Amino acid sequence: MSETTVPAASAPAAASAPAAPAGTVVAESATARGRRARLALKGLQILLALFYVIASALPKLVAHSSAVESFDEIGWGSAGMYTIGLLELAGGIALLIPVLASVAAVSLSALMLGAFITQVTVFDGEYAATPLILIVPLALIAWARRGRTADLVKLLRRRS
Repeated sequence: MSETTVPAASAPAAASAPAAPAGTVVAESATARGRRARLALKGLQILLALFYVIASALPKLVAHSSAVESFDEIGWGSAGMYTIGLLELAGGIALLIPVLASVAAVSLSALMLGAFITQVTVFDGEYAATPLILIVPLALIAWARRGRTADLVKLLRRRS
């Protein structure tokens, strides 16, 4: 969340201290508040991952009757149901992988936006608030974990 990195050119005052390589993480939030915030964010990620994997993806992937009925009413059938189930499963798992958490949160937010639109247009707004409510913690995770994704992009650029 709030990591401190050493810049490429250190300040003269820091010349007496041993220098860390540029871009090296020196310390994460040293305050108790920072540690609690990191733990709360990690707990939120775990909770959302469990929700997406168990409560949302699993019924679709095992073709639970309620999921089958819903996707038949939408007109997407079993192919759409399994596709959405796989996307939710992948997103739920990716929420637990530090370098993918931000991308997963953004992707799941997009999926929830589609779910909201579907709830409003096909199901007359029944349960339309649920996807909107889920977007809020997903946006928080996407924002808080955005630095990890930047590290992944840098790593991929070096390899290519």
